[in-house]
Amino acid sequence: MKKIVLALTGGIVVGIILTGVTVASVMPKMMLHEKESPLGYAETIQHLEQVITNGGWIISRKMDMQKGIAEHGKSIPPLTLLKICQADYADKILNTDDAMYVSVMMPCSMAVYQKSDGKTYVSTMNTGLMGRMFGGVVAEVMAGPVAADEAGFTKFLSN
Repeated sequence: MKKIVLALTGGIVVGIILTGVTVASVMPKMMLHEKESPLGYAETIQHLEQVITNGGWIISRKMDMQKGIAEHGKSIPPLTLLKICQADYADKILNTDDAMYVSVMMPCSMAVYQKSDGKTYVSTMNTGLMGRMFGGVVAEVMAGPVAADEAGFTKFLSN
């Protein structure tokens, strides 16, 4: 009987460890999306700005990270962050006391960058998954209309 209990306990421990390793290796790719753009760097930014604003969102900030880093004597490839917001969605979250803590992730960010292969990429948060993890009004907003809108903004990208 002791051998069975030890074997079961060992199996459970091994299962927990394997699950932890799997989650740790898969989770980053689930939390963020990276897609190649069929357009050049400047054209990708321009296209995103157009579809975002046409979609009823505002671009609250456009950050040229390459320029900002260069001001500190360092060099990085072209990289621009677009901070985007949709007031109706933000209102629902920011007027809910139990949801305000997610404001640290607001406004939504999109990164446009070039890699050493010369290609342009766009990175976004998986807002649907993130929203579902928080539940409540955050899930309602982020996993619903925010995720749908972001998917629409990036549908021109390759998988």
